[in-house]
Amino acid sequence: MIRVLTVLLLFQLAGESLSRGLGMSVPGPVLGLAGLFLTLVMVPRLAEYMRATVTGLLGHLSLLFVPAGVGVVAHLDTFGRDGAGLIVALIASTVLAILAGVGAFLLVARLTGGRDV
Repeated sequence: MIRVLTVLLLFQLAGESLSRGLGMSVPGPVLGLAGLFLTLVMVPRLAEYMRATVTGLLGHLSLLFVPAGVGVVAHLDTFGRDGAGLIVALIASTVLAILAGVGAFLLVARLTGGRDV
């Protein structure tokens, strides 16, 4: 388990180092995750080795949302003051993201010659 966690943290460190060292706008953990994905594709044995530990981590993923909940509680006055605007922004951004996804899908389907589009 410690070795698997070390592998995960090393990939995150590598991503952070690349991101900050090269002044990239992509977050370090995203680069680290991309590197981990490529490594797991190239070395499937490593994926099997990590499976049990990673499955356990994902089973407790909800614990990672505790800090977000604490942040909401800490800023309740902001939500009370600007709640309506935040709700409108949240709904509008969600709708726009969905529409952008649909648009991208339709564009790719047309470019690749997909049927029924």
